[in-house]
Amino acid sequence: MKIPLIKPYITDEVKDEVLKVLDSGFLTEGEQTRALEEAVGQYLNVSHVVAVCNCTLGLEMALRALGIGSGDEVIVPDYTYPATASVVNIVGADIVLVDVNPSNMLIDYDVIEKAITPKTKAILPVSLFGCPLDYTRLDALKKKYGIYVIEDAACSLGVKSQNQFAGSLADISVFSLHPRKFITTGEGGLVTTNKPNLAHWMNSYKHFGIGESESREKTAFVQIGTNYKLSNIQAAVGLVQMKHINKLLESRIQLAKNYKRMLLGVEGISLPEYPENGRHSFQSFCIFVEDRNRIMERLRSKGIEVQIGTYSLHMHPAFYNNQKCRVSGSVKGSEYAYHHCLTLPMYYGMTEEIQNQVVHHLVKEL
Repeated sequence: MKIPLIKPYITDEVKDEVLKVLDSGFLTEGEQTRALEEAVGQYLNVSHVVAVCNCTLGLEMALRALGIGSGDEVIVPDYTYPATASVVNIVGADIVLVDVNPSNMLIDYDVIEKAITPKTKAILPVSLFGCPLDYTRLDALKKKYGIYVIEDAACSLGVKSQNQFAGSLADISVFSLHPRKFITTGEGGLVTTNKPNLAHWMNSYKHFGIGESESREKTAFVQIGTNYKLSNIQAAVGLVQMKHINKLLESRIQLAKNYKRMLLGVEGISLPEYPENGRHSFQSFCIFVEDRNRIMERLRSKGIEVQIGTYSLHMHPAFYNNQKCRVSGSVKGSEYAYHHCLTLPMYYGMTEEIQNQVVHHLVKEL
């Protein structure tokens, strides 16, 4: 028995579109990349989409676009993948780690305000595992303190908060197209904003600083930039998948309903809280268990690929040995999630019978 954590949606249609790109001879960023940006923009109802080579660089570019750097502070949840916080240091700013709510593993809105100082320039919340953020709370903080919100929406394509898509609510949002995501290009990212000045700057920055020429020359480099382009080959994969996003998303939501029905009330298992005023994408389906590591190893030994949720950053030397990183307040919620969260397999084409096998072996190990 081998039950994977996730399977990328790679069909003959995807392969055909990739072969068309290969046969065209135009492999770098071009027509397919533009089409992917347009498709995502239409789906999310957002004005500007900038495709980049991965989500981490997209987050870094977002910080640079907002002028965040040395002397600034950015508030980041402690329970997240290191990339969310690392980019803050990479642009020269200081990381301020705050706790998460253990019931849903999202940033604890009640502790954000206590972490704000005159140096705070942005909050960088994570819609973790595809769980929507509370923009009523975030917007109130943004207006009160005059700070930015950058959403790490790595897992959140298709997520809705109060009937609006993630990607259209923050100053800048950044999505991942990594193979763990149900829309994937292998590696890749999408940066979204409704602010044309930010989109213009980011498009220039990712294309070596190119801009509008003020002379007769057709090409002018107006700022120092770099190369964060997403190739046509990769974009062709994601473009096909975007045609089927509703089908893929509906499948994940149904699989999550199945798991919840099977696991609700099982002694030794608790489920995260799910928002009533939003749509979860269930990029990952997570549960809380005691003795998580033992259960994880036992299930893996049976061919069932399970995984931890993510990491408590304050427990890692890159952050606790870092003079440009501080922890604000208690991080007990983050520690609880780190030690108890277990991610179960979920992929398009997974049957209820396979889910029953996962649950059967999981319950035996409790």
